[in-house]
Amino acid sequence: MIRAMAQATVAVMHGDQTGEELLSECLRLLDRQVLGLPIETRDFDLSLEERRRSRNQCVLDAAEALRQFGFGIKAATITPEGAGDVGSPNAILRKQIDGRVIVRTGRRIPGVRPLAGVHAPISVIRMAVDDAYGAREWREGHDLDEWAFRTEKISRRTCRIVADYAFRHAQRIEAKVFGGPKFTVSPVYEGMFKEELDAAAKRHPEVRYEPQLIDATYALLLATTGEALVIPALNRDGDTLSDLVMQMFGTIAGAESTLLAFDDSGGVKVAMTEAPHGTAPALQGKNIANPMAMILAVASLLGYMKGEAFHQASRTIYEAALETVSDGIRTADLGGQASTSDFTAEVIRRVKTKIEVWSALADIER
Repeated sequence: MIRAMAQATVAVMHGDQTGEELLSECLRLLDRQVLGLPIETRDFDLSLEERRRSRNQCVLDAAEALRQFGFGIKAATITPEGAGDVGSPNAILRKQIDGRVIVRTGRRIPGVRPLAGVHAPISVIRMAVDDAYGAREWREGHDLDEWAFRTEKISRRTCRIVADYAFRHAQRIEAKVFGGPKFTVSPVYEGMFKEELDAAAKRHPEVRYEPQLIDATYALLLATTGEALVIPALNRDGDTLSDLVMQMFGTIAGAESTLLAFDDSGGVKVAMTEAPHGTAPALQGKNIANPMAMILAVASLLGYMKGEAFHQASRTIYEAALETVSDGIRTADLGGQASTSDFTAEVIRRVKTKIEVWSALADIER
């Protein structure tokens, strides 16, 4: 059994509809009987009902726990559309923990045919704050002479954090930094991000760098030769781009999303993982939704914890989930017949088997 040197505490943020059902499934992996790791969980109800009742105090409490513990996993939540309602819990969490980067990595799912020529991983390193999100909006005028306005902003600090992390991530996965903002149309606003990407390239000469405008990035993705890519993006661009990249590999439910906050030295101080998809109300209560993204969210979170035991557990879950799909045990969205709970149970079974085998081999080596 895997043994860890230190205990970790995870803030568990419950959500809405199918998002909450998938969170419940993936939490089975954190049970000590599965991984043998000393992981404690603290629960926070971020359902729409509780957010309205508490006027978002529950979200602020969860953010405080994230800052304290450094780790969190979140279910998909409903963001109401009405003005004056409780708004987006994700936006509040990002602001409260100073989250600057969202990482989403599309990867080959064994036995699932990807679009175009994609074979190697593609990571979108998205700016997590500002840009089009949270911008002040207003209208002036009447009838056909009515105009809509929006103020957007980005900071050089955030641009630098995103650029540096993109190159460090590319170095780690042996990928090329590819793409970039539309600085030719917006030399002041988007040009700031381009300046920081160029500067980061000089600080990381060992990483290949192929800057492209965002529209060319979309087009060239469909003609990719299959090499590993890291694509740094503004908040709005990264939001749309990451959905495309996920679907290129077969399903948006096939990869996790990770929000990162950093200390002054550039180290990760908070990691919060979740599925990139929404609450899927049409699938609620049917036990047919794909839990893969939430399972991989657990794997990703373990990878940010300190200690070889946590990193080994992270790899174990990644391997078990992908092997399960490879062996034909798939939910309906991937052409299979497995239920949500059946898929999760099979991943857990494989994780336990791997741990038992490695434990036996370790005994032999000793």
